[in-house]
Amino acid sequence: MSGANARKKDVQGSCTPARSVAFDVLLRVENGAWASELLRAWSAKLDTRDAALAHEIVFGVLRRQLVLDTWIAARTNSRKLDIEVRIALRMGLYQLRYLDRVPPYAVVSDAVNLVKRARKMSAAGLVNAVLKNKTPLAETTASGTIPAWLYARWVRHFGEAAAAGIAEHSLLEPEAAVEPSTGRVQDIGAQWIVPLLALRPGMSMLDTCAAPGNKTAQAIAAGAKATACDRHMHRLAGMRELGCDLVQVDAAAALPFGRCFDRVLVDAPCSGTGTLARNPEIRHRLRAEDLADLHNRQVRILSNAIQCLKPGGVLVYSTCSLEPEENEDVVREALGRIPEETSYRVPGVQPGDGFYAAVLRF
Repeated sequence: MSGANARKKDVQGSCTPARSVAFDVLLRVENGAWASELLRAWSAKLDTRDAALAHEIVFGVLRRQLVLDTWIAARTNSRKLDIEVRIALRMGLYQLRYLDRVPPYAVVSDAVNLVKRARKMSAAGLVNAVLKNKTPLAETTASGTIPAWLYARWVRHFGEAAAAGIAEHSLLEPEAAVEPSTGRVQDIGAQWIVPLLALRPGMSMLDTCAAPGNKTAQAIAAGAKATACDRHMHRLAGMRELGCDLVQVDAAAALPFGRCFDRVLVDAPCSGTGTLARNPEIRHRLRAEDLADLHNRQVRILSNAIQCLKPGGVLVYSTCSLEPEENEDVVREALGRIPEETSYRVPGVQPGDGFYAAVLRF
C-alpha cells in the first residue's frame, strides 16, 4: 500500500461490513428510499451473520428513531448535526442500549470510523464522547416512538389501551407468514382481505390496485378469472407469472371496463399506518396534512371501481391504514353510507399488520 493510500485509510477509518451497509441504507432512507428494498439488494454481498446484524440495526434505528434523537439531543445540548453524524450516533446508541451481544468498543470504533468515511472527520471526537458518555439514558415507553399527533389520533379512535398496543407492536419484527393457497409470503392480516369477496370458481374479479399481486394470486387460487390493474407497468410486469389479464391504468381515473365484474377489490394506496413494524419509515414521513390528499384519491378510486361491478356483485374496499379519513370516511363519501360489514384489524389486538375492510353489496 502506498503512503498516500495508507494515510487515506487512517483518516477515513474502516468498519465492519454490517455497519457499513446499515449506515448506507439509513442515509438513503433519509432521502426517500425504503429500507426493506435496499437491504434485500445490498445484503446479498454479506454473509448471513452480517446481513442479520445490518437488518437489526436498520430497522431498530428506524423504529426507535424519535427516542434515539432525544438521547442525542440530551448528550449534545441539542447541537445541530450533519445527517451522517446523526445516523452514526443513532446506530451507536441503538446498539449500546438494545443489543446485548455487541461489544461496546466495536460499536464506538465503527461509529467513529463511519463519520470519518463520510468525510466528517471533525465530528469524530464528538461521536466518541457521546457514545462513551456513561450518563444513564432516559427511560421511554413505546408511545414515545410514535409521533405525538399520530398517537393521539389512535387514542381517540381506538382507546388508550389499544393505542399503546399498536405502538408496542410497531417495535416488533413482523412474523413471516405464508398464504397456504399460493405459497407466497404474505402478512397474516393481508390474507384476511380476499376471503371477504366470497369468491366462487369462475367468477370474474377486478383488482384495481393489484401490484405486487399477492391478493390477485389469492383470488386466482380461489378460482376467480382475474383482471389486475396498476398505474405502473414495471409493477405489473412482476405479475406476469400469474397468467391473468394485466391492465396499466390509474384507478383514480375512469376505468375502461363497464359493469362486467362479479367481484371487485379496491386495496387502495394509503398511508400504511397499520404497517409501522414492517415499514418504520412511515412514522417519520407521514404528516397529518397528507391524509386529505390520500382521502381524495381513495374516494375517486372507490367511486370508479363501483362502476365496474355487476348488479348483485360484491366489492371490498381495504387499506393497511388505521386512519378514519382513509377508511370509513372514504366509504361514506363514495357510497353515501357505511355498510354493516366493516371492521379493522388492529396491530397488537389481532395478529399481523393493521387493516381496514368494508364489504359493499349491490
